[in-house]
Amino acid sequence: MIRIVFAEDHQALIDGFAAYLEYSEEIKLVGTANDGEELVNLVRRKQPQVVITDIRMPKLDGVEATRLIKKEFPQIKIIALTMFDQKELVQKIIRAGANGYLLKNSGLKMLCEAIKQVMDGQNFYDPNLSQNFLKDFVESPVKEKSKTLLSSRENDILYLIAQGKTSQEIATELFISKATVDTHRRNMTRKLGLSGSNALLQYAVETKFP
Repeated sequence: MIRIVFAEDHQALIDGFAAYLEYSEEIKLVGTANDGEELVNLVRRKQPQVVITDIRMPKLDGVEATRLIKKEFPQIKIIALTMFDQKELVQKIIRAGANGYLLKNSGLKMLCEAIKQVMDGQNFYDPNLSQNFLKDFVESPVKEKSKTLLSSRENDILYLIAQGKTSQEIATELFISKATVDTHRRNMTRKLGLSGSNALLQYAVETKFP
């Protein structure tokens, strides 16, 4: 069962999604919020696996809420749900750490598919977004190279490496073994074409990851 929280300043949309999930055996809604501050506090209490957040919200917008959540809980997946098909907004929320971007008019069925996909370690972009738009965004920045080549778990580890954490500290935070972290580090170094003992840290710092 995938545990999610939903942040949206229009209660009707939250109520509709809650009703849609009422009999779901795969996804469970464990909390809702109507503004960004409430969302961050809710995530701290519930620690869900996936967060769905609007971008334009009172008190704290979805971009800043995403940045705060990812800094504190890098393993949590975040999907931006918005009515805005704007390149600048996609860039901001993805760079803040979001794993997906979905337009509100795409429907609840696609939202559920996005949830499952990010839980499988993939990024999810609404198919109604311009493909040229996505190609320009995903492939051009150096930092996005890692988000494309690396798995979700590897990106989580790279985020912690950027904070200067050791393999043992990363293992403790992500509830995995140090040997598993070391294996991921070797694979990440190979995928990114790096070399040297501190290559991953240097890469993470130079690209200001995430």
